[in-house]
Amino acid sequence: MLKNNQKSLKYCGYFVETLNFATLEKTNSYNIMANKTNQLLFSDFPPVSTKEWMDKITADLKGADFDKKLVWRTNEGFSVQPFYRAEDLESLKYLETQPGEFPYLRGNNATSNKWFIRQEIAVTDVKAANEKALVLLTKGVDSLGFSFEDDSLISEDNIEALLKNIISDDVELNFVTRHGNRKLVEALIAVFGKMNRDLSKVKGSINFDPMGSLTVKGKMCTELEKAMANTKELAELSAIVPQFRTIGVNAKNFNNAGGTCVQELGFALAMGSEYISQLTELGVSVDLVASKIKFNFGVGGNYFMEIAKFRAARLLWSKIVKEFKAAGNEVCKMQIHAETSNWNKTIFDPNVNMLRTQTEAMSASLGGVASLTVTPYDTLYKESDEFSERIARNQQLLLKEESHFDQIVDPSAGSYYIENLTDSIASEAWKLFLAVEEKGGYLAALKEGFVQAEIKATAEKRRQAIATRRENLLGTNQFPNITEVISSKIDASKLEKAAKSCCTDCKVEVEPIELFRGAEDFEALRLATEKAAKRPKVFMLTYGNLAMRLARSQFSGNFFGCAGYEIIDNLGFKTIEEGVEAAKAKGADIVVLCSSDEEYAEAAPKAFELLGDTPLVIAGAPACADELKAKGITHFVNVRSNVLETLQGFNKLVLR
Repeated sequence: MLKNNQKSLKYCGYFVETLNFATLEKTNSYNIMANKTNQLLFSDFPPVSTKEWMDKITADLKGADFDKKLVWRTNEGFSVQPFYRAEDLESLKYLETQPGEFPYLRGNNATSNKWFIRQEIAVTDVKAANEKALVLLTKGVDSLGFSFEDDSLISEDNIEALLKNIISDDVELNFVTRHGNRKLVEALIAVFGKMNRDLSKVKGSINFDPMGSLTVKGKMCTELEKAMANTKELAELSAIVPQFRTIGVNAKNFNNAGGTCVQELGFALAMGSEYISQLTELGVSVDLVASKIKFNFGVGGNYFMEIAKFRAARLLWSKIVKEFKAAGNEVCKMQIHAETSNWNKTIFDPNVNMLRTQTEAMSASLGGVASLTVTPYDTLYKESDEFSERIARNQQLLLKEESHFDQIVDPSAGSYYIENLTDSIASEAWKLFLAVEEKGGYLAALKEGFVQAEIKATAEKRRQAIATRRENLLGTNQFPNITEVISSKIDASKLEKAAKSCCTDCKVEVEPIELFRGAEDFEALRLATEKAAKRPKVFMLTYGNLAMRLARSQFSGNFFGCAGYEIIDNLGFKTIEEGVEAAKAKGADIVVLCSSDEEYAEAAPKAFELLGDTPLVIAGAPACADELKAKGITHFVNVRSNVLETLQGFNKLVLR
């Protein structure tokens, strides 16, 4: 928590009310491009005012409510307008800053947007891990992430073998281990000495994050005081390696628990502030602590929002560090590593994950992160192979080598939309940060359950959005590949939830946040179908009005396909009797009547009677629904249906 710095931060002139940029017209770098005669483009056209735009929109809406029809109320807690103009930037005060200048919203670097391409390596055999690392370095990777599952592998000799021939100062070295972090730092420094490395140029990190571990696992193996003492020790031990960071702030956990961009950023700032406050009380300088913190963010599929998140993050963090009386501006730079989110990834139709990670990689790189991990598309359900790892690497290489994203600093600067998103995210995240500070800081808010409650409420809202298809996961809750069978390809251990704690004698205990993926509930439906003795058949009894029967059969096939059922579609039947006979001949387990609302009143009762025990489903929400229900017809599917709950009910009904 900020403690003595809290009041000054709360009323710092940069924040909330004045967290803005100057007008576009005030900055030469944003001037409208002029032609060779110095005439502004479009100068021959009369300007169109905002009022004229609004009058035209209002007329086109024909009486419909503007806010309800066109204004987007985001999960982040603010509204997004359907259009923005230059005047929307007039209240923003940071447009005049340049890349590489405090408060670093436009990026930490003044001349390039270079980022490290990182790939993770699980270390089970140091020699094999070293060989893989050396190969990766020839394929475009310049950041290595070594993960130790077995802490007994951490020794000076093993670290030396692991880093053999990796001597370039342009390669970033990152490490993750459950325990043995001090031993790891000491071994690294010793090995760097043996290699005659210039310690001032060694780049990398150790992801030591006791607060993050407590947040996810709910327990800690040691008292908080001891954990903070260990954090202090790592920071001081690594002081001789100034570009090597030893404190992780794993904001990605909030992302992977279903949190919003605002929650991920707000809680990340609170965690970072807590580390500074705790360690400065133990006698560590602000400059040392800040220079040792690395933020590990997730990056999700909300393309523009994610770009704005990273820009807002640098702005807010620089101000926080400055308020702790840092000696210079350099340590106020936020070091960001981004990792493509797990939350929106799926095990069915997994190739779609490549599309998701590509837009996420674009958001992260355009947002100016220092390093990026693109997770392979198949990593959720099996050990990634050479092909999927190569695709993940190449997704970043394409952005660099073909799209040249690394050569343009802050390309979104001046965008009316993204600048306003940046301001809105910064303002809302700052409010959340202050709410945590009012409770005494991150640890106090976590113990109280505030952090968990905020994340849980958002996660539940997003679960419902996916269940009702207001939020789509292509190939899972929308447009599934009904011929796909995935269960034979799955490594069951990959889908198991990780244990919440690594010890039995825990000293600290809180409610953990739940890491989950939005697709999990729908995936459970399909996996249950694949494991069933018989795959249910859904027969489309198409009858009557041509346009309506085809539209509703397509909708219904998509609906039931999400559970992995076999869909039997038809062009149409002349009579209900003919359709029912065909359904019985196919051995249908469910029959969906697809027709027009007007025809349901007569056709549905007839089909219901002829089908006997076979469930009948009506596609749509006809005006005669109550009359049909009174006759025993209870199953309806339409755009207002909760797809997940409906299919869970049918699974109980037809799976054997």
